Amino acid sequence: MNAPELPAAPARFPEATTTFLLDGPAGVLEVAASPADAEAEAPREGIAIVCHPHPLHGGTMHNKVVTIVERALSELGLDTVRFNFRGIGQSQGTFDDGNGEGDDLAAVVAWARGVRPGAALWLAGFSFGSYVALRNAVRLEADALVTIAPPVGRWDFDTIALPACPWLVVQGEDDEIVEPQAVFDWIDALEAPPQLVRMPETTHFFHRRLMDLRGAVKNAMKAHLPPPRSGA
Repeated sequence: MNAPELPAAPARFPEATTTFLLDGPAGVLEVAASPADAEAEAPREGIAIVCHPHPLHGGTMHNKVVTIVERALSELGLDTVRFNFRGIGQSQGTFDDGNGEGDDLAAVVAWARGVRPGAALWLAGFSFGSYVALRNAVRLEADALVTIAPPVGRWDFDTIALPACPWLVVQGEDDEIVEPQAVFDWIDALEAPPQLVRMPETTHFFHRRLMDLRGAVKNAMKAHLPPPRSGA
């Protein structure tokens, strides 16, 4: 069955969850944008973009960890955006070892800033997506960063320019893909370490711990929220 034909990127942030095609550096990118949760205390002057895990290992914007992180940020009052990196879903192009994927993220950020001018930019990611988000946080001037199971030891974290914005790391202690101790040692060695939440008895994909992950993100990041949106 052919995938449904998606509309072009809207000129305004959609009022309901909308999937569309955005011009990117290697062709179109498949993007899903959602307004803040209707039950949030107040819509905030902020937008969160969530990056998915490794494209060559089944990672997509529909990954359960990605969607639960998006849900947590939406419930805090942020508009949210997920997207497929190049070569995944209806996004064009081929895997580029994290380099072109950073340019994909930059294209999505440019659209978000165009439709929500002045809004704070939050970046988030899971596994490979956390590497892409962290690697590009400084150049994209992120106002906050959420990295879930950052793949320290699998990618070069030593040369990344680290952000000064609020930054959360959530790491499962029973992660079978990312070595937890490598993450903890890396954080301990940083001059200005991020806030770390260690989750015991938690594997890489947070099986049976997704609700705990949601709570961890909300509890850690609620102190850093941008102000309520004007007129909200």
